[in-house]
Amino acid sequence: MKTIGILGMGYVGIPLALRISETGSKVIGFDVVHERIEVLNSGRSPIKHFSDTDVARMVNSSFEGTTDFSRAAECDALLICVPTPLDRSREPDLSFVIATMDTIAPYLRAGQLLSLESTTWPGTSEEVLLPYVTRAGLEVGENFFLVYSPEREDPGNQKFDTRSIPKIVGGHTPACLAAGKELYGEFIDVVVPVSSTRAAEMVKLLENIHRSVNIGLVNELKVVADAMNLDIFEIIDAAKTKPFGFTAYYPGPGIGGHCIPIDPFYLTWKAREFGLHTRFIELAGEINAAMPQYVVDKTIRALNDVGKSLKGAKVLALGIAYKRDVDDMRESPSVFVMELLREWGAEVQYSDPNVPHFPKMREHSFELSSVDLTPETLTDFDVVLLLTDHRDFEYETIVEHAKLVIDTRGKFPNAENVRRA
Repeated sequence: MKTIGILGMGYVGIPLALRISETGSKVIGFDVVHERIEVLNSGRSPIKHFSDTDVARMVNSSFEGTTDFSRAAECDALLICVPTPLDRSREPDLSFVIATMDTIAPYLRAGQLLSLESTTWPGTSEEVLLPYVTRAGLEVGENFFLVYSPEREDPGNQKFDTRSIPKIVGGHTPACLAAGKELYGEFIDVVVPVSSTRAAEMVKLLENIHRSVNIGLVNELKVVADAMNLDIFEIIDAAKTKPFGFTAYYPGPGIGGHCIPIDPFYLTWKAREFGLHTRFIELAGEINAAMPQYVVDKTIRALNDVGKSLKGAKVLALGIAYKRDVDDMRESPSVFVMELLREWGAEVQYSDPNVPHFPKMREHSFELSSVDLTPETLTDFDVVLLLTDHRDFEYETIVEHAKLVIDTRGKFPNAENVRRA
């Protein structure tokens, strides 16, 4: 029986552990956050869309969480699932990957497979991970195997799970690729091999750049349609009836999550090494990053139409997670909107059934708890902003009782108190 080590027990590591434990392999989950390991070992889930029942089953099966990274030596395979954010200069931040490798380097041994799943630029496995292996005196492709296999998690998606999402695998050598295919094939239905770790790293970036560019396009079209007094959501819904050549993307208050706002800049940064300027990608990033300000501008104009100023106005933000029906706050555009509103002097509150208290974040801070949505609550606010369209919201009640609604998701019908943004 193999022992699989998962380094980083978050939105990527937990579903991997859940799936691998189902196959009977022993799973050791590593994390530097003691509280998270304690929660997992007690059979509880630290993330909303993974149930306590599933985590308890995993713990009772073959899972053990630990903060003792020396136990990496026990593992036949080590899967790195740590964050790869951007730094303050909007350049790649591999500090979590490097810290992980620094920690496990003394415990690398012959016979192990090392796989990076975190998003990064093409060449990371060779340039960053490989030197640790060679310094340990191991021969990659002979007695040690290095692969890159990008995560493809979509929090809250009920149609696909870790097992059913095809898994890209690239190896540093043919032997590494064979070992990677064998490992992932034990718990993933379809494994898709590519020619190298660099190719696999580029696949991940292409997937998310594709989304970023198309969302940027439709966000720009939203602004144009609004100027023409057209409903962009009506336009998109009509266009997607075409049975070929069109894929529907929808606008919003910006883009969020751990991938789309970040991953494209890994490629733009690496492209500069080759003297290339990725104008298309960067333009999409600029458009998407401007959406929170666009929402605030629309709010200012809507309040002005009813004789009110944003300064001193009571504003309720509906939904602060980055996407529907999850509690994931990473890079949420809702938070950027809330900060802009606060800068304008608005009194900002929020309501989100998935985020009862505003969490501690690296760059954002609000001392707030979620407001219960009642008719009395809604009528108390000067304006209500729909930022994340959770299914738990009672949209009919909201539009009936809110004085003014700013709709960034196309969820409300045309009404006298509704403005699109």
